Amino acid sequence: MNKRYINDFLEELSVWLNTFFASIPGRIGIYIRGKYLRERFKKCGYAPAFATNVDFEGLKYVEVGNRITVSSYCSIYAHNNGTIKIGNNFSMNRNSCLGASEGGEILIGNDVLIAQNVVIRASNHEFKSIDIPINQQGHRGGKIIIEDNCWIAANVVITSNVTIGAHSIVAAGAVVTSNVEPFSIVGGVPARLIKKRN
Repeated sequence: MNKRYINDFLEELSVWLNTFFASIPGRIGIYIRGKYLRERFKKCGYAPAFATNVDFEGLKYVEVGNRITVSSYCSIYAHNNGTIKIGNNFSMNRNSCLGASEGGEILIGNDVLIAQNVVIRASNHEFKSIDIPINQQGHRGGKIIIEDNCWIAANVVITSNVTIGAHSIVAAGAVVTSNVEPFSIVGGVPARLIKKRN
């Protein structure tokens, strides 16, 4: 049998298994998902807790630390040379998305909190030409760094090529398009400094 067909079959089987395990409720489901998914990450620490209906793609390009918690309906994906690295004691609330594709990279430190409905995406559509539809111009990857002990509040969007310094808070509804210094509270569209924590 052709090697390509075998790889395609195994990839399809993986999708089916992921979907099956994603729907098992309760503590037993969290335990089973932790055991099953732990082997699929590039690196996974101890005590992962993945709620039901979490969507994963490209786990072989994702590294996670110890004691990470991901709530229902979240999405974590890394494909087309994208990578994600997450530290210890990470928490991601419902319906949030981490996306690293087209060479994009997301680096998250320790003790980071991500609230619900947050979008962190390390690549963007190209749009230089007005003569070619945007959906035909491809993507460009970038890098997002969230340093230790940050809180990303609900409905925040973080664009590529941004660093959020340690001990910072991004207020609800903010759109972060530029770097945030450590110990900052930022908010607004685009996000601006509200005050320093120190």
